Amino acid sequence: MSRSQSHGLFTLVQSYFTEYLPRQRGASTHTIRAYRDALTLLFKFVSEQNHRGVASLELADLDANIVTRFLDHIEAERSNSPATRNCRRAAIRGFFKHLLRNDLTHSQQYIRVLAIPTKKARQQPSTYLEAEDSRLIISMPDKRTSAGWRDYTLLLFLYNCGARVSEAAGLRWNDLQLVAPRQVRLHGKGKKERLLPLWPETANALHRLRGISRSDDEQCVFVNRQGQPLTRDGIAYILSKYATAATHYNPTLRQKHITPHVLRHSCAVALLQSGTDVTVIRDYLGHTSVATTSRYITTNLQMKREAMQAFWKKAGIKPTSTKPWKPKADLLTFLQSL
Repeated sequence: MSRSQSHGLFTLVQSYFTEYLPRQRGASTHTIRAYRDALTLLFKFVSEQNHRGVASLELADLDANIVTRFLDHIEAERSNSPATRNCRRAAIRGFFKHLLRNDLTHSQQYIRVLAIPTKKARQQPSTYLEAEDSRLIISMPDKRTSAGWRDYTLLLFLYNCGARVSEAAGLRWNDLQLVAPRQVRLHGKGKKERLLPLWPETANALHRLRGISRSDDEQCVFVNRQGQPLTRDGIAYILSKYATAATHYNPTLRQKHITPHVLRHSCAVALLQSGTDVTVIRDYLGHTSVATTSRYITTNLQMKREAMQAFWKKAGIKPTSTKPWKPKADLLTFLQSL
């Protein structure tokens, strides 16, 4: 291995993360970290396969064959879903496009990597909570304590705004307007901002929380006991704790894995059930495409039931007065003998 080849890989990795992503593309911190994690896994895999340290890797080591084996590896050995595999592939493609722009010597090698197809992933229905279950979880914190009031306000805010966990974690007091018209400015994905109305209850809860925390405008709204902003994992833990507590009153909640994103889905479904137009819900949630929002229509079973009932009435088919069919004992005996 020539020293210049190793130096070339390091230089291109460095320029990708310090120049291209933040300055030319304007990628967010979360995007940069996601791409960093994907490439870290790839480089570790390649070094293990070649029995060399990561520092010894060359550009020639990164070919379509090793990338395909890596994608198969994370799915088979790390139990990643096809959707996660596709996300890793997207991050790797971004880096290889950078290599193609800056290293024409290996262009055919990079083009073959870029030609690796996505893997078809089954679209799973979104998990969501009905309104009464969301209210139950939100009511769980002990509002008599400062920590309990913070948790109550956090859960209420997440459900009110359908906010992403990163949006709630990064919320600052100067993003809020707690007097009429009550509203919040959320900083979403891709550095996009959106204004959302706040329920009076949410604004009042935030107003009291500010009195408890005594924070200035530039500080984060949701902080821990040390005054540090809650992390994504911290917010997920808080929700999980109260979702577990709520199972004592509604045991069916044990069947659901309740995350902050589930509250976001629940907000979307509640808006949909209230008759809100899907394009309004798209803007409310900060989706780029209405196609992303439309999946909630296919998710909501209650709306399907209502559509079925409306269809039945419209069809005008009269219900029969016959008695429900019940199998006879001899029929059951026959079936059991099969």
